Amino acid sequence: MSDKIPDFLLQKLIKQYGEEITSQIIAGYSTKRKVTLRINTLKTEVDKIKEILENSNIKFKEVSWSKEALIIENIDEYQIQKLPIYTNGEIYLQSLSSMLPAIILNPQAGENILDMTAAPGGKTTQICALTENKVLITACEKNKIRAERLKYNIDKQGANGINILTEDARNLDSYFSFDRILLDAPCSGSGTINIEDKKLEKVFTEELINRSAKAQYELLRKAVTILKSGHEMVYSTCSILEEENEKNIEKILKNSNVELVPIDEKTFSSVKLLPTKLRGTIVIAPSELYEGFFVCKLKKINN
Repeated sequence: MSDKIPDFLLQKLIKQYGEEITSQIIAGYSTKRKVTLRINTLKTEVDKIKEILENSNIKFKEVSWSKEALIIENIDEYQIQKLPIYTNGEIYLQSLSSMLPAIILNPQAGENILDMTAAPGGKTTQICALTENKVLITACEKNKIRAERLKYNIDKQGANGINILTEDARNLDSYFSFDRILLDAPCSGSGTINIEDKKLEKVFTEELINRSAKAQYELLRKAVTILKSGHEMVYSTCSILEEENEKNIEKILKNSNVELVPIDEKTFSSVKLLPTKLRGTIVIAPSELYEGFFVCKLKKINN
């Protein structure tokens, strides 16, 4: 299987994780991921959706860390999309890994929250659901087409109190100030590699990784600037490479007035994690249930 991924990526993974763990990562890339969804409690109740699925002979499993998350056992995404509960926004197709940042952010009712790279809106609407629509969210998306998709999903999910800015979050004015910030940064996608993609060698390059890491750090610097002192933010990527994750965080810790808030791994004991060089952060291993993902929590300390 190792011959199906770019050689430079293989060498990076071996250098960072060792040969044994790299073999497990490649096996994770090769595994067909199960369909997962989030029950949208802005429009329905968890037990109601479970009953509908059971009555439709749709098998599912629960996860330990969220009552809204379900793993679908016996049908695919296309079949899910035909269901009325999907059409009317009562459920949202979302990977399990991508549900974690909003949960770790721990948004509270009444807060003013920034989602720095918000499209297509899964995490934005999840924050609304976690707070029962009792937050104000500024959702940034620099791409106009993706911003339209964001608006569509927000409306479909019944999420309120969201102001969409078609703006590169790096250019936000410093007069902005937020109680919490979610930075699910654009990345190389090294945690979600499709090894059957014949164009992989062309699209997944070292230049992509370097460009992603640079943009991520710029976004981190802006986030720290407009986060209120004493308040927290979450940084996440769908990458498992340290250039985009630990190294960026180490640099921001060194050069900014923030400290690391350790994530309690016990909360996510059912999630298979990769070793991280920065204790308190989590790196999720690609697998049948999870995309490869990195999550880190930071707190701005007083100047």
